[in-house]
Amino acid sequence: MSDTKPFEGRTAVVTGASRGIGAATALALAEAGAHVILVARKVKALEEVEDRIHAVGGTSTIAPIDLTEPDAVARLAAAIAGRWESLDIIVISAAYLPELSPLSQIDPKQFNTAIMTNVVATQALLAGFDQLLRSAEAGRIIGLTSSVGASPRSFWGAYGSTKAAFENLLDTYGAEVEKLSPLRVAIIDPGATRTEMRARAYPGEKPETVKLPEVVAARITALLQEDFPTGHRERVE
Repeated sequence: MSDTKPFEGRTAVVTGASRGIGAATALALAEAGAHVILVARKVKALEEVEDRIHAVGGTSTIAPIDLTEPDAVARLAAAIAGRWESLDIIVISAAYLPELSPLSQIDPKQFNTAIMTNVVATQALLAGFDQLLRSAEAGRIIGLTSSVGASPRSFWGAYGSTKAAFENLLDTYGAEVEKLSPLRVAIIDPGATRTEMRARAYPGEKPETVKLPEVVAARITALLQEDFPTGHRERVE
């Protein structure tokens, strides 16, 4: 691990940290010196990520919760507040992709899961960690979105509509706190990335033709070291 640790002494929460971009980002932040709180549902997968973090000399805490469960985020925020006085970083990577289908044939159960995971849980995270983020010297929020949130695409309506709402929540929160604290909010579109979600959406695609999650994680880690303005958006190519 490099001797340069820009996030030494800082605490970060990463949701969706058990795999893909979330896991890669958690590892990158830990390598950069942050203590990372790993949030996802599967304990074993979180433990595997934690082992990778410890192997490079980083530190982490696993928080196996289902973000869609009532009060789950509030309990997590209370537990973190009981140990730390502030939260420096939150990366919202957790997301749920319903099966692609015509709008008229969206599965209601899957759509509801997408709304709960991508929208309701996001509001709960922003509300639950509001005070901790504002208490940080320079709190940062990074939300991972999809191009279909801003540019509707056939058969992607269930996912795209929740990502549009996701972006609206982040932008609204950013505008509300921008002049009250040093807290800043940015939205990242990771673009085509080699993840399980991508494989589900594009089953015929050769994995080696798209970038690894580590590429996105490296950009997120670099952005968090920049003085970006609230409302910042970028796509990782």
